Amino acid sequence: MKKSYKIEVDCANCANLVEDAVKKVAGVKDASVVFMTQKMKVEFEDGADPEAVMAAALKAAKKVEPDFEIIG
Repeated sequence: MKKSYKIEVDCANCANLVEDAVKKVAGVKDASVVFMTQKMKVEFEDGADPEAVMAAALKAAKKVEPDFEIIG
């Protein structure tokens, strides 16, 4: 399953750091963060709970970029 999220990230380098961090989260098959559109696309592993995975992804992202937010 793939989902798109509106995000808030401060710079292109920060977006790359967040993308790398989210890709390492259990349950994430693939992720891409686009600074220009302020969007993050996440592909989940089969059987993964998107809500739980995204909570872990937000936590991982905030470790590398404290100002990172998932909106809505």
